[in-house]
Amino acid sequence: MYNSVVPEQVRHSKRSRLVSDLAAHIRSGRLSRGDRLPGENQLAARYSVSRGTVRSALAELQKQDLITTETGVGSFVTFDGAPLDQEIGWARALADSGADATVELLGIDLAEADGLVVVRRRRSAAGRPVSLETALIPASAVPATGLVDDSITATLAAAGLRGVEGEQTISVVPLDAADAALLDRAPGTPFLQAVRVTRAADGALVEQVTSLLDPERFRFHLRFSS
Repeated sequence: MYNSVVPEQVRHSKRSRLVSDLAAHIRSGRLSRGDRLPGENQLAARYSVSRGTVRSALAELQKQDLITTETGVGSFVTFDGAPLDQEIGWARALADSGADATVELLGIDLAEADGLVVVRRRRSAAGRPVSLETALIPASAVPATGLVDDSITATLAAAGLRGVEGEQTISVVPLDAADAALLDRAPGTPFLQAVRVTRAADGALVEQVTSLLDPERFRFHLRFSS
């Protein structure tokens, strides 16, 4: 009797090949942010798989934050670089991702609060500002020569300061005139605002960072499970 059931390992292999191939196209830039993927029928025919396998592969790509799927419309590339790991610092994460990004130090000044300094930096990609960062850190952590390796993360680590707890809030705010000028945008342009506070084990402030982020270049993703 002929058995038409495809072994599970074969289906999994085909799905993995489809996920791997599409992910490679997206990460390499052959499929760019905003590009629409071929339809389910086209992908099924191209890779000799069932539509069920295609849907499963697309769901996996969506879990990896590479695409978004709109019912009745199609799947679109959302990937625009690599995830930014706050543990290693954004400057290094951007560099590791191969992004054409630069970081400009705007100033290090004494803060109104005793024992703290304000560090302001601007990040640009492809020659255009994409974020403005204002950080409050302990003055004792900053050497007279400035930031260690031009990095706040490296500076805090060199001073032996390590955050063990904190919180972050995210909102959308209109740029005021001063920030708009620094970011080369019109006043009132909506930007993401992220405020992150990190504290040491004894509750002392390690870092408070307020970042204004271009919503076309940054997004926040939270994954959780019960």
